[in-house]
Amino acid sequence: MFKKTILLKDTSFSPEDKTRDVFTRCLDYLREKQLEQDIQVVRVADSGVYGQGLVMKVLPDATLYVNLKDEDVTRVIDAAAQNKTIEGLALKKAPKQIRIVLRNCGKIDPESLEEYIATGGYVGLKKALLELTPDKVIEEMKKAGLRGRGGAGYPTWMKWKFARQVVADQKFVICNADEGDPGAYMDRSVLEGDPHSVIEGLIIAAYAVGASKGYFYIRAEYPLAVERIQKAIDQANAAGLLGKNILGSAFSLDLEIRLGAGAFVCGEETALIASIEGRRGTPRPRPPYPSVKGLWDKPTVINNVETLSNVSFILLKGSEQFASIGTEKSKGTKVFAVTGKVKNSGLVEVPMGITLREIVYDIGGGTISGKAVKAVQTGGPSGGVIPVDALDTQVDYENLQKLGSIMGSGGMIVMDEEDCMVDIAKFYLGFCVDESCGKCAPCRIGGYQMLEVLKRVANGQAKLEDMTVLRRISQAMQKASLCGLGQTAANPVLSTMKYFESEYKQHIENKKCPAGKCSALSNYAIIQEKCKRCSLCQKNCPVEAIPGSREDGFTIVQEKCIKCGRCLEVCKFKAVSKT
Repeated sequence: MFKKTILLKDTSFSPEDKTRDVFTRCLDYLREKQLEQDIQVVRVADSGVYGQGLVMKVLPDATLYVNLKDEDVTRVIDAAAQNKTIEGLALKKAPKQIRIVLRNCGKIDPESLEEYIATGGYVGLKKALLELTPDKVIEEMKKAGLRGRGGAGYPTWMKWKFARQVVADQKFVICNADEGDPGAYMDRSVLEGDPHSVIEGLIIAAYAVGASKGYFYIRAEYPLAVERIQKAIDQANAAGLLGKNILGSAFSLDLEIRLGAGAFVCGEETALIASIEGRRGTPRPRPPYPSVKGLWDKPTVINNVETLSNVSFILLKGSEQFASIGTEKSKGTKVFAVTGKVKNSGLVEVPMGITLREIVYDIGGGTISGKAVKAVQTGGPSGGVIPVDALDTQVDYENLQKLGSIMGSGGMIVMDEEDCMVDIAKFYLGFCVDESCGKCAPCRIGGYQMLEVLKRVANGQAKLEDMTVLRRISQAMQKASLCGLGQTAANPVLSTMKYFESEYKQHIENKKCPAGKCSALSNYAIIQEKCKRCSLCQKNCPVEAIPGSREDGFTIVQEKCIKCGRCLEVCKFKAVSKT
């Protein structure tokens, strides 16, 4: 039995992945030092950190080394053999993280059913089938206080109960793995790193509501996730954990995969159902809700990946342990993909009730630029922008909603003082306009109208009255749109106008972008006393807006300049200014 396991991963996103060469060197070193019986080195697909170069994680103490150089690799092995930590090289453990959803990611072979079972896998399913009635399972979810992790936070037990109460000859369960938020990869990591935990949760859900057929709806852009879920389904079928009379009980369930074609709107339940049925992925009015009339007009329960992974944990460890984490109304943990200008980007799993400041500074390490945090955006395109003076807010469903944002599926983007709030709102609204299915007028027309107004603001062509127009259209979209996409698309606009109104006014009244992001409001000029007359700016200008010569110097003709910023990028002497 190995005393230590070292997980190895190159997280640099470089096309030249050097993990294989390092792995071979590690094996050679273990043989040389006769440590093969004490330490094993395992190449993993997910280490839990991203963009941190070569990473080695020593188990079971979870000591993490990042950005390793070639000469550091053998030092890590020597330290592990001596039960020591290399001070100054080891990354300080991120405080206040609790791994429930990510409990097995990076620790077990995701393609091994045996390793999942060794962690207590399928014990919760066995308990449900052989010791609990479906109603008792639902009661356990109620005691745990589990709420849906896909966005709105609807109580999981209540959704299950509604579906269970409906009398029907056929019921369905669906795992929503159509993760489409920009910068989000929470579900992908769980599907790729611990597929059996999601399958176990889906089987338990099916047992609770009386479903005999289930689907994984996974976006096609996640080929490894699709491959591993299919392999896990095959393994579960072979082991009697799926199919007829699961674990010798009277309960039977078949699972299969359906691929999403990349439509963001198919993350909405009724649009997802339409897609599985082979129709165009557009939402329909509710009620009736899917739990009453869903897939092929049969009662259907839809839960996302993170929710189902929690289900298997709750049945394994008990509802009391899960409910002991978090706040009164928001129990358990939440997985966030922390990205943007933050120093330590990656997946984090934190207890509900932690503050945004703790996530951004204690775990994320502050901004990578060293500049001040300006805002944090949560909830993806449907979420809002939260200003820095609200960072001490506890993270739960109710508090984020009060701030004009949402929990969403778990995207969290950190912005510094160089980010323009008008530009941010324009980006997210543009995404929603592109992804709108076009079925209802409030979303189809309202989103386009708002985007045109935001473009005028960014170009210095708007009037103060346009801010009133934005608010009026936003209210109409919130009240009249058919689904959550249109109802929440205005959140980034409303929240940025609420907390950064002065920034909008500077764009409109002063024709200035304080952050310098809106190119139409920027002017480029050559600082003559710094210019070395190398002519790089002239050679790289795409519209020949920089006349002059190396003898006489160069200038920028503002009337011809298209504000692309290429001159600023190529100048090696900081001789180009942007105002």
